[in-house]
Amino acid sequence: MKLTKTMKSIGLAMVLPLASSLAIAESIVVQSTTSTKNSGLYDYILPKVKADTGLTVNVVAVGTGQAIKNAQRCDGDVLLVHAKASEEKFVNEGYGVKRSDLMYNDFVIVGPAADPAGVGGSNDVSKSLTTIASKQALFASRGDDSGTHKAELRLWKAAGTDPKAASGAWYRETGSGMGATLNAAVGMGAYAMTDRATWTKFGNKGDFKIQVEGDKRLFNQYGVILVNKDKCPSVKSEAGQKFIDWLLSDKGQNTIASYKVSGNQLFFPNAN
Repeated sequence: MKLTKTMKSIGLAMVLPLASSLAIAESIVVQSTTSTKNSGLYDYILPKVKADTGLTVNVVAVGTGQAIKNAQRCDGDVLLVHAKASEEKFVNEGYGVKRSDLMYNDFVIVGPAADPAGVGGSNDVSKSLTTIASKQALFASRGDDSGTHKAELRLWKAAGTDPKAASGAWYRETGSGMGATLNAAVGMGAYAMTDRATWTKFGNKGDFKIQVEGDKRLFNQYGVILVNKDKCPSVKSEAGQKFIDWLLSDKGQNTIASYKVSGNQLFFPNAN
């Protein structure tokens, strides 16, 4: 039976909305650090990403080290983490197409109001860590190869201290994410290093407060990378790049800057 022009038009009219719907439903997987998730940033920006691009962004929030491993196993389309040296290595080894600065904030050291090591108010992170170690004050570390953990270990090294020698004594490695580590720190009255965004959003502070902040060595840069299709043929390159382009655009950067908790801006965009 031959189709009339009218029937063909009706058929085409039915197909076009379906194709449009499929395009709108396109989704990607972002391997991400926990701090961007715990801070509430994704809950704030992803509806806007969806509205502007049609993309559904599924976030896998783990430590930076694990996020990079997941991306190397082709379990994601975009990598968004905060360990620049590891990110550059990821790109140089061919797993990522290009790394771009996205935003920054800073790390802080939090501790109980009693401040057993007497480091409160310091802006010298090396001196503070040395004091914590010399007084054997409890310190809770993520110990999970996350971006925060990597930064913490660099700071201990710069302070001339190997805290792992005291593992299980005053230095307690949780092997957990930032939220769980902060809960452990509050529970045992231990100092901990955290990104400021997670701390601001964290709801179980008890009598804890920021004890050490303001040292330029506590700078915390985030980067975003498209996973390389040459290494991972399953990568949704076009959709992943669309997400990255939105983040790096004026709209994306302004949206990141507008995210606040209790009036505090948590991330500061600095895309080139």
